[in-house]
Amino acid sequence: MKATKHAAPQSNRRRGLIMGIPLALVAVGVLVFLAFALLPGSGGGAVSAEPAAASVAATESSAPPGDGAPADPTPSAAAPSVTSPAPSATGTPSPSATPTPRPSATTATPTTAAPTPAAATTGAGAAPAAASLAGRIKPGTNYQGVATSYDAADGNGACSFGPSGDMMIAAMNHTDYETSKACGASVLVRAANGASITVRIVNECPLPCAPGQLDLSHEAFAKLADLSVGRLPITWTVLSPGTAPATMSIRYKAGSSQWWCGIQVIGHRNPVAALEVQSGGGWRQLTRTDYNYFLSPDGSGCGGSIRVTDVYGEQLTVDGLAVKPDVVQPTRVQFARH
Repeated sequence: MKATKHAAPQSNRRRGLIMGIPLALVAVGVLVFLAFALLPGSGGGAVSAEPAAASVAATESSAPPGDGAPADPTPSAAAPSVTSPAPSATGTPSPSATPTPRPSATTATPTTAAPTPAAATTGAGAAPAAASLAGRIKPGTNYQGVATSYDAADGNGACSFGPSGDMMIAAMNHTDYETSKACGASVLVRAANGASITVRIVNECPLPCAPGQLDLSHEAFAKLADLSVGRLPITWTVLSPGTAPATMSIRYKAGSSQWWCGIQVIGHRNPVAALEVQSGGGWRQLTRTDYNYFLSPDGSGCGGSIRVTDVYGEQLTVDGLAVKPDVVQPTRVQFARH
């Protein structure tokens, strides 16, 4: 009985001794592991931001000397991206790093406008927007209509040119007359039978003359068909004729003075689109009447330089004409043929 009682405690002591040895070894291993981990420069597995910072410092210190890249006094904890463009030697970002500039939405694209040459005293200059100067009837365009005839007497008419020595003349319908803009135009008229004639517009055919209609002098109509025909289908075109007076002329209207004047152009090769007078250091465009005079109601520019523009945009300047009412004064200029 005693032997049995003493055997049990001995067995327990052996088991305790056997289990204590591994635990001691584990504790020693933990202490050794911690000791190595805490040593400076240890490669232990403890999480630390120092290795990343050391990597950044190593990258910066490896840059070749003299590359112009300033040292960052506060290095980032994140490693620099390998795709970031390197600074150039002058410190200016490389071209690949510079974004391509886009035009500002508020900046207009510059355009170069065609200059208007200054008109010479006796020469010609080109004016812009010639197509808009022509008005309803444009040179080189074919128009369809009907020809009628009238007794033109001495050839004078609404255009106020006075008697005509050549009776190959016509009256333009009210619509295409366009407040005397058609006055002086040379028009080639063709009939369906193949006959043709060139006439000069000196008059207006009032309503009910329709757009496209030309009222020819008896003499002109007879060149196309017998007067008994009455109405003749035609086509017509405004010309820039080869035969024209060597120079055009200017006439001041009866009653003109330095306080009021009316100015008319006579003998011009091409239809006149505008007339200006020099006044106050610039050019003032005058209003055209249906009797083919340009008026200056307050006398501005009367007796001064005159600038005339044709339907092609050519400008001619005339100087030195005094105000002589109802006197035809020749100039030294004429519009070019087109």
